[in-house]
Amino acid sequence: MCVLSMNITTGYAQDEANQLILRNGEYDTVKIDNKNFTGTVFLQNLVSPQMQSNTYGAMVTFEPGARTNWHIHPARQVLIVTDGIGYTQQWGKDIQILKPGDIVFCPPNVKHWHGASKNSFMTHLAISEKTDKDVIWLEAVNNEVYFD
Repeated sequence: MCVLSMNITTGYAQDEANQLILRNGEYDTVKIDNKNFTGTVFLQNLVSPQMQSNTYGAMVTFEPGARTNWHIHPARQVLIVTDGIGYTQQWGKDIQILKPGDIVFCPPNVKHWHGASKNSFMTHLAISEKTDKDVIWLEAVNNEVYFD
């Protein structure tokens, strides 16, 4: 028996017994334009819970100086840096420099932020576990913290 399900994210019908391959260019890149980010950030939503998954994943590109606000994930988050130089910081700790190939494992309920360095783009793959509230957004990272 062949079971087809409609993929809400892509609109593709997927045979659950077979792999679904989304080719480069078949998913959209959107500019994030909201109060939870400083600077210019682009998002490619790659995997969503609508794809019968308990995780979601996105490729996120930060222009130089762009960053998230402080935030908390009620479940785990993994960041895999693929390009450029970036920063991350856990509340109460020093800023850490991120380079391609670095992986950040963020436990549940840890206040943190991440983004590009001052002079470089940074792209990372963000993978998070699905919960009722995926992200709790908090205050912006002020320039004194970022430019320290």
